[in-house]
Amino acid sequence: MDSSSGMSSNSSDSGTGDGIRKPGSEENLQQMDEKKRKRMISNRESARRSRLRKQDHVNSLMTLAAQLRDNKSQILAGLHTTTQLNLRVEAENAVLGVQVAELSHRLHSLNEIASFLSHGSGGFMLAEDPAFYTAESAGFMNYFCLDPSQPLFFPGSCC
Repeated sequence: MDSSSGMSSNSSDSGTGDGIRKPGSEENLQQMDEKKRKRMISNRESARRSRLRKQDHVNSLMTLAAQLRDNKSQILAGLHTTTQLNLRVEAENAVLGVQVAELSHRLHSLNEIASFLSHGSGGFMLAEDPAFYTAESAGFMNYFCLDPSQPLFFPGSCC
């Protein structure tokens, strides 16, 4: 038998002696059976390798799916944390907005008082509310060097 092809190189079985075989001879049938057997073995090995490649591919896809699930969990946890932080910031922002409005109102009132004190001329107006002259008001009046026994003047007022 030839080692590279697995075929017999013996030509004496052909009957002619010149190395040519007759179709249908027993050796020819054996060679065909040998080829079929080798092809069948080769096909089985190829199928086995294909199944192994397929299994490796499935395993790599399973690993990738697990990694993607982990990534998804981490992203969802980060999203939850970010959402909670956003809600806290929005609540704090609302509180700060209310504080800004309150402080703006106070500033406006203080600017009006300062304007009145710096440009205070014009009509006279008595404070009709006796609570205006309480101890708290007296402190305010003393701070601005006002005489509590004298009525306060408000610009643009006329009696």
